[in-house]
Amino acid sequence: MKNLVIIGAGGMGRTIFSNAIESIGYSESFVIKGFIDDNLAALEGYPNYPPVIGTIRDYQPESNDVFVSSIGGLARRPCMEEIINRGGEFIGLIHKTARIQTNAKLGKGNFIGAYTVIGNDAVVGDYNMIQAYTVIGHDAIIGNWNRIDTHVTCVGGVIVEDNVNIHTSAVISHKVVVENGAHVGALSFVIKKVKAGTTVMGIPAKKLM
Repeated sequence: MKNLVIIGAGGMGRTIFSNAIESIGYSESFVIKGFIDDNLAALEGYPNYPPVIGTIRDYQPESNDVFVSSIGGLARRPCMEEIINRGGEFIGLIHKTARIQTNAKLGKGNFIGAYTVIGNDAVVGDYNMIQAYTVIGHDAIIGNWNRIDTHVTCVGGVIVEDNVNIHTSAVISHKVVVENGAHVGALSFVIKKVKAGTTVMGIPAKKLM
C-alpha cells in the first residue's frame, strides 16, 4: 500500500484530497498520508483533512510515499522536480468518473479530475493537471507539465505542447497548436496557433500586448 502525499494544502490541495478519495485505487493501492506545504499552518480552520506533515523544501520522500501536486502556474514544474530529484514518485490520479476512451494513452504523474473525458486515440504526456469537466478531444496530443483548468474543451486534433496554462472554460478549436509556455485566458475561443511564451484571451483569442 502506497502513502499519497499531496503537495500544497491550499484550496486546490484540499480539492485534490477530495478527488483522491474518489479516485481509482484509493484504499486498494494507496491511502492518503497528508500534505506538505511551506506554510505549516495552511490547514488551520479547515477540519476533516489529514495533517500537514512537512514543508515542500525539506520533505524527504519515504520508501512507500507517492505524490500528487496541487500547485499550478510557473511554480508547478520546479516544485515537482524538487521532489523528483529527491527520489519521489508522482502517481497518476484518475477520478472514478473520468472517461478514458479507446486507445487513449496517458503518461506518468497525471491528475485527471472528475467527469473529465480523454478522447479516442488522444495522447497525454507526463505530469499534467487536467481538471474537472474538461474534454480532451479525439486525436489530441497533450505534452508535459501542463495545467488545464475546469470546463476546458480541446477539440479533436489539438496539440498542446509543454508548460502551458489553459484557464477555465477556454475552447481550443480543431487542430490548433498551443506552443511551449503559452497561456490561454479564461473563457477564450482559440482559433489559430498560440505562439510559445505568449498570452492570448478573448473571442476570438488575441495576443495580449
